[in-house]
Amino acid sequence: MENVKATVAQRAEILTQALPYIQKYNNKIIVVKYGGNAMINEDLKEAVMGDIVLLSLIGIKVVLVHGGGPEINEMLGKIGKKSEFVNGLRVTDHETVDIVQMVLAGKVNKNLVNQLQCKGGKAIGLCGMDGHMIEAKTADERLGYVGDITNVNVDPIVDVLDKGYIPVISTVGCDMEGHTYNINADTAAARIAGELKAECLISMTDIVGLCRDKDDPSTLISKVFVSDAPKLIRDGIISGGMIPKINCCIEAIRRGVKKVFILDGRVPHAILIEILTDEGLGTMFVSGNKL
Repeated sequence: MENVKATVAQRAEILTQALPYIQKYNNKIIVVKYGGNAMINEDLKEAVMGDIVLLSLIGIKVVLVHGGGPEINEMLGKIGKKSEFVNGLRVTDHETVDIVQMVLAGKVNKNLVNQLQCKGGKAIGLCGMDGHMIEAKTADERLGYVGDITNVNVDPIVDVLDKGYIPVISTVGCDMEGHTYNINADTAAARIAGELKAECLISMTDIVGLCRDKDDPSTLISKVFVSDAPKLIRDGIISGGMIPKINCCIEAIRRGVKKVFILDGRVPHAILIEILTDEGLGTMFVSGNKL
């Protein structure tokens, strides 16, 4: 019985410690970019959906922006189409962009909506084509229908949030001529978070965060000032595929997002640990200069 009482007391203490963070984020918008291993592993996916519903129920306005690269690869494989990449971006011809739209705006988006609702949340699926939310143009002729964002209209997102729903957004864009574009999810999440003036953007990845030595998690850099990023690139600490991801973090900050987190999506309940505790997990990006 004493052990039971101790456990209950510990749970109560945890809730008490979370109170200041709940108050801080109450009625604020946070954008979660969701992809990678956390999206593939069903147990992790269930934990992420539960975290998002919990944040919504305590008064935090969560916007979920998702990718779906593995699912796209799987569907392309089923029709016998091989994926090609240029500088890490998928070459997207007319047939491929149809598959991208079908998988992202259809299967992946609606599955996430369904999982959120099974956890007790209220969710509505959107894609960048709805209400011309994400307008785009061709990024590079070699890439086909891969889009550079030209404009983001957040009115549909705000409408859904105001009705008490969690917007779940797939990153498929369009132009005024009716063409469909495949949009990088990190880029889209950064722009959406900026336009919403979100309290924070959380990017869930397959790494622990930004490390001084990418092969040594113990060298994690917990806080980065945007002004320090160019030096980190020159020093080779930010390199390769991390450069565009970090650039998205910087873009979000410059557009008015207060904080951007790169979190390890392989850690269960990483979002709650970052938002509602003192601990923190990944790398936080903020504006200003290091003192």
